[in-house]
Amino acid sequence: MEFHFNFREIATATMVLFAVIDILGSIPIIIGLRKKVGHIQSEKASIVSAVIMVAFLFVGEEILKLIGIDVYSFAVAGAFIIFFLAIEMILGISLYREEEAESASIVPIAFPLIAGAGTLTAILSLRAEYHVENIIVAIIANTIFVYLVLKSSKRIEKVLGKNGLSVIRKVFGVILLAIAVKLFATNINQLF
Repeated sequence: MEFHFNFREIATATMVLFAVIDILGSIPIIIGLRKKVGHIQSEKASIVSAVIMVAFLFVGEEILKLIGIDVYSFAVAGAFIIFFLAIEMILGISLYREEEAESASIVPIAFPLIAGAGTLTAILSLRAEYHVENIIVAIIANTIFVYLVLKSSKRIEKVLGKNGLSVIRKVFGVILLAIAVKLFATNINQLF
């Protein structure tokens, strides 16, 4: 088995995934979840999201084909999820309701916040252009960064304060809304 490690491919894939995962933009959501459930299992969330991303890299398209969903439908569904997350952030309302949990790790942090529809769609797009090993390195790099952000969310909250978090939440909500609209617009035409 021959490896094709390429720094340019790794850097590009890392930046694409970093932008799509947008863990910095998710800090207000993470802090809100931590207040609701009390504790975020950073290690578990990071490992599970990495496993989901790597697994989807290898079998994602086949799984979608198996259940009769094309990548474009998946991306449009992802756009709706991102849209509603953005609306929550901008308007300060809560659309996502879940039964009380003791901690947050797999749902909703590992999936859909980190390894959500947008991330998984990006992974399928990268697979078409880059070697698998370079994408895996990019996934690992992003997982490490995600872990560091999850682990230091309390410190980040203290530094930013309540007003800083509110401003960041609204700004990133608008950015997330724009990503949702772009994801929807690029993929809706392919469905018809």
